[in-house]
Amino acid sequence: MLTEYITRMDFTILDWIQAHLQCEFLDHFFPVFTCLGEKGWFFILFAVILLGIPKTRKWGACLTCSLLLGLLFGNLIIKNIVARTRPYDMVDNFMLLVERLSDYSFPSGHTLAAFEFLAVICMMPVKKLYKVLAGVFAFTMAFSRLYLYVHFPSDVLAGMLLGTLFGVMGVRIVTMIM
Repeated sequence: MLTEYITRMDFTILDWIQAHLQCEFLDHFFPVFTCLGEKGWFFILFAVILLGIPKTRKWGACLTCSLLLGLLFGNLIIKNIVARTRPYDMVDNFMLLVERLSDYSFPSGHTLAAFEFLAVICMMPVKKLYKVLAGVFAFTMAFSRLYLYVHFPSDVLAGMLLGTLFGVMGVRIVTMIM
């Protein structure tokens, strides 16, 4: 069955990360870094800052719209329809570096918001450096979810794709309205 194959591939990747990349520095870095994505607070704060500056107000509205699309469709609808168990719940005695989560795994909400943020930043008329930094931030957030064993790679990939889609949609919706 396809879902069993995907889950096997997901565990192969997660286990490779644990076996080859795990180190004391990352064990301390990723739990702190991933907190930036908790409840979307970093991205919400960024949107509020953009909304507060007249020159960037439209882009703040784009990011806000994107985050709302992700919340509604990604976190409230898709997560609950798919209802995928988290990887650490499928492995005996896995030692988590973060607290256990109460919601489902698919798609990764942290990755979803990070890629909504990245998509909006990439569509903004800003220096390339800011776009690169947003990309590094988004990919680091996505990888942190794998390293911490709280998401499967397919959850993260779905978060990347949906986040990019919702980011582009947010910009298009706001551009039509404003």
